[in-house]
Amino acid sequence: MSLIFRPARREDVPLIVAMLADDPIAAAREGDPSDEVYLTAFEAIDADARQELVVAEADGEVVGTMQITYIPGLSRKGGERALIEAVRVAAGARGQGLGRAMMRWAVDRARDRGCRMVQLTSDKARADAHRFYASLGFVDSHVGFKLSL
Repeated sequence: MSLIFRPARREDVPLIVAMLADDPIAAAREGDPSDEVYLTAFEAIDADARQELVVAEADGEVVGTMQITYIPGLSRKGGERALIEAVRVAAGARGQGLGRAMMRWAVDRARDRGCRMVQLTSDKARADAHRFYASLGFVDSHVGFKLSL
């Protein structure tokens, strides 16, 4: 299998949204993949130099996605950090090591950019994901809080 990572394109948006929604936790919060709200969001992400919406392609087919946000800060001696979010592998491509390859690629990308830390959040209900991230060396070191608006 030939795996490449590339910036998402406008035409990828419905596939990305479908991957985001193909999840018991996220299904209720996503809508119709062809809704214009997703294209508007894509355009904002695409225009922001600190955002990367990435897709993984295997043999020409989009099989995964993630978003990387680069956050400047004063802590860690002014070091930038990378936040990896919305990591998804298409249902038909799971169990083949794609998620591991995606995360390694993202960490390498952050390292090459000079980031001092990579961080992510994961819903407490995702026990399998937590084991996966721990197997990659991520440490469950903080408690996160969210407030839906």
